[in-house]
Amino acid sequence: MRIIITGASKGIGYETALVLAENPNHKILAIARDKNRLEALAALSPHGNIKALATDITRVENDELLKIVSSMGGVDALVNNAGRLINKPFDSLSKVDWQQTFEVNLFAAVHLIQLLKPFLAKSQQAHIVNISSMGGFQGASKFPGLSAYSASKAAIAALTECLALEFKEDGIAVNCLAFGAVQTEMLEQAFPGYQAPLQANEMAEFVAYFTTRAHQYFNGKILPVSLSTP
Repeated sequence: MRIIITGASKGIGYETALVLAENPNHKILAIARDKNRLEALAALSPHGNIKALATDITRVENDELLKIVSSMGGVDALVNNAGRLINKPFDSLSKVDWQQTFEVNLFAAVHLIQLLKPFLAKSQQAHIVNISSMGGFQGASKFPGLSAYSASKAAIAALTECLALEFKEDGIAVNCLAFGAVQTEMLEQAFPGYQAPLQANEMAEFVAYFTTRAHQYFNGKILPVSLSTP
């Protein structure tokens, strides 16, 4: 499969790219801002099948991305994994905080989906995987300080359901994974000292499998991936 992963310079995106790269038949485009980390990631690819695109996901140069996609022969799967987490009380959140959170967690994904849909529509195994959070999952426990993050993740989940219906005749499956706590740099920065029950590489094994296989079984689903209840 030809797979694009955003937020691939660290955490779950980084580890997912490595898992997928173990299969020599996969071609992976890893997108993130940190050029050095992306180049290090590509260097670890056992089959040289990871391409790196260092860019701000909210300011992607369309022509550059489309050129790379054309060189890959198209796209089969898009994993919208890039995320921004701000831990602030609601009363302290500025308009800029809200805008930046939604730019990364929702609007960047919307732009990529619109840009890549013509390629996905040509694939026989097209799958869009939107990464959400239990913070954006209806009925799950919420945490103080995460209102902007949780609201943006609820939005990407709702978008998933809408696009699954709109893209059905194009043969594009659209699903959403709502993660519980995973030990990543983003989590550590937001909650110093907290120890999550899962490591990024453990979640990545599941994400890689889901991305390449789940389009055969699911469409329009928001699936909680968490060891806690609710």
